[in-house]
Amino acid sequence: MFWLEEGLPSSLAPRKRPRTTLSPTLARLDGETLAFGTPGGDQQDQWSLVFFLTLVHFGLNAQEAIDAPMFHTEHFPESFYPRQARPRTLQLESRFPAKTINELRRRGHLVEPQGPWSLGRLSAAGRDREGLLYAAANPRGMQGYAVGR
Repeated sequence: MFWLEEGLPSSLAPRKRPRTTLSPTLARLDGETLAFGTPGGDQQDQWSLVFFLTLVHFGLNAQEAIDAPMFHTEHFPESFYPRQARPRTLQLESRFPAKTINELRRRGHLVEPQGPWSLGRLSAAGRDREGLLYAAANPRGMQGYAVGR
């Protein structure tokens, strides 16, 4: 994710590291360890953060947090050509309540509902305080599996 145009912060140059959207995450919380991540280009950081905050602040387990309705913004320029920006645009799964969607629109967001299970491809694996391994996988697109032994 770099620019070939000189003079920009992400311009390709010697001794500079290109930005990447890869963001596997390892978190520790109350004696538990959790690894999680998702494919998805610029949405990876957004989906991972939504998952983690849902897990921490709403008391859901890993699978419930992955299964919760997902969203992302397209406000900033994309990392990939043609690097479009869509200010105020918010894509969210149609499983969000109509009341929530209407309130977001009232506040000026350009809401674009997507399919009910279409955003995010998160998977997670962790170890609880007692040492028990657990895993959770995304049901979207039939791409994720949680398997252990």
